[in-house]
Amino acid sequence: MGIAELAFYTFSMSTLIGGTFTVVSRNPVHSVLWLILAFLSAAGLFVLLGAEFVAMLLIIVYVGAVAVLFLFVVMMLDVDFAELKAEMAKYLPLGLLIGVIVLMQLMFALGVWDYSSGYEDRVAAAIGSGTNTAELGAIIYDEYILIFQLSGLILLVAMIGAIVLTLRHRTDVKRQDVVAQMMRDPAKAMELKNVKPGQGL
Repeated sequence: MGIAELAFYTFSMSTLIGGTFTVVSRNPVHSVLWLILAFLSAAGLFVLLGAEFVAMLLIIVYVGAVAVLFLFVVMMLDVDFAELKAEMAKYLPLGLLIGVIVLMQLMFALGVWDYSSGYEDRVAAAIGSGTNTAELGAIIYDEYILIFQLSGLILLVAMIGAIVLTLRHRTDVKRQDVVAQMMRDPAKAMELKNVKPGQGL
C-alpha cells in the first residue's frame, strides 16, 4: 500500500467519522468541531483527486468562515435548544405546506423550462482546454447555471430561517428608542435647580 492509498483511506475514515458524530453528538459545540474535521478530511480527498482549488475553497469558506461562525454563534448566543425545537414543532405544519407549494412551483417552472435559441454560441469557453479554476467556472456558469442559482436560493432561505429561529426579544434588556429620543420635549427633559450658596441639592 502506497502513500496515496494510505492517505485516501485515512481521509475517508475521518470524513465518515466526522460526519457521523456531527449528527450523533448531543452537544452543539462538539457537533461543530466534528463538522470541521469532516470538512478538513474532505479537503484532503479533493487534494488527492487533483482538485486543489476546490480543496482550498472548502477550507477557506467552510472551515474558515461557516464552521467558525457556527461555533461562535452556538457558544455566544446560549440558545435553548429544547425551546427552539418546541417552537419549530409548533410551526411544522405551516412550514410543510409552504415547502409543498414551493416544490410545486419549481416543478411547474422546470416542466416548461428550455434553453433559448442560440445558446450554443453564448458558451463562455470550450470545456477541457484550461486550468482547474477555468474549467470549474465554465462548467458551473454554462452547464449547471440553473442548479448553481437554485443552490444560492437555498442558502438564502437557510440564512433567513436561521435568523428567524434565533431572533429573540428579551424584556430585561434596555434598548435604545431613537424616535422617542428625537421627539422628546427639551422643556420636560431638563429641570433647573436654584441652588443657594453653601447648600447642596
